[in-house]
Amino acid sequence: MRVNDILEMIINGGVPTKKELSELIETFRRGGDIAAEIYERARGVAEALRDEHYGRRVFLRGLIEFTSYCKNNCYYCGLRRDNKNAERYRLTEEQILECCDYGASLGFNTFVLQGGEDGHFTDEKLVSIVSKIKAAHPKAAVTLSVGERSYDSYKALRAAGADRFLLRHESATDEHYAKLHPESLTLENRKRCLYDLKSLGYQVGAGFMVGSPYQTSENLAADLLFLRELQPQMVGIGPFIPHRDTPFRDYTAGGLELVLFMLALTRILLPKVLLPATTALGTIANDGRERGVLAGANVVMPNLSPIDVRKKYLLYNDKLCSGDETAEHIKELAERFSKINCVLDMSRGDSKNI
Repeated sequence: MRVNDILEMIINGGVPTKKELSELIETFRRGGDIAAEIYERARGVAEALRDEHYGRRVFLRGLIEFTSYCKNNCYYCGLRRDNKNAERYRLTEEQILECCDYGASLGFNTFVLQGGEDGHFTDEKLVSIVSKIKAAHPKAAVTLSVGERSYDSYKALRAAGADRFLLRHESATDEHYAKLHPESLTLENRKRCLYDLKSLGYQVGAGFMVGSPYQTSENLAADLLFLRELQPQMVGIGPFIPHRDTPFRDYTAGGLELVLFMLALTRILLPKVLLPATTALGTIANDGRERGVLAGANVVMPNLSPIDVRKKYLLYNDKLCSGDETAEHIKELAERFSKINCVLDMSRGDSKNI
């Protein structure tokens, strides 16, 4: 089957095999006229599907990076345990609540608490934080991104009022997953966490890096097919960007064009999903987030963290932490998206992929 026919089959609701999806992705990666043709077709359909379900709205989430400590040693992450040059910090409960209050004063209705897997933040402490955020801002959504935990932990946090949970699967192929993580972390357990979260009623976000070391077109095809199986409410896709203090320091960053193609394919496979234009996308290209939105994305997450810690949460080199990436510059962000006929939406913006 020609790649154009494979793409049309997917657009028309067909289920591709991994081989067909791999062939489509590999053809795009080789470039040339055919790559431009299939990208423009996929991008146009993805944008139309996004508009059909959500309109020209780009939803804002207030990001609070509350701890840079992490017990894990993932080979790609600047927060990895063995990085002795990382600047570590923890926000207090009071500081986190102040961030939410500040965000609410700006109009935010979703707060995303993101951090490394930090044992300091026990279930008891996180339950207290989530409960107090919901008490102060009952109509707002609370999203957690705190890694792999037990079923009982997720259950307690859900009962405290957490609405959503972000946990990228990173790779849906065991062999590739093992090349990105130490032996203590497995794809089997990551998937267990995602299905536990779904069973507890969270709106769940999965996702992966594009262009990570050792990644093949077959890996990317497996990622898309896993997402189709999981049916998450959100999917985070961004480029791999190396960090100078990790084992992957000398690897090349993922390319913008392939990220955009994967965003478009994800929107086609999951038409109602919420799809961020990530900070990493804006890091590798000045107009990366806008181009992400034009490829079907519809979420951005400005930073609500205290100004003095924003540069310390360094997952990868040159991470954006100022300018339009910050909550203080919503007006400038709105102007940027208005140029592509999109409007910022500060409502909860719940997923329709339920």
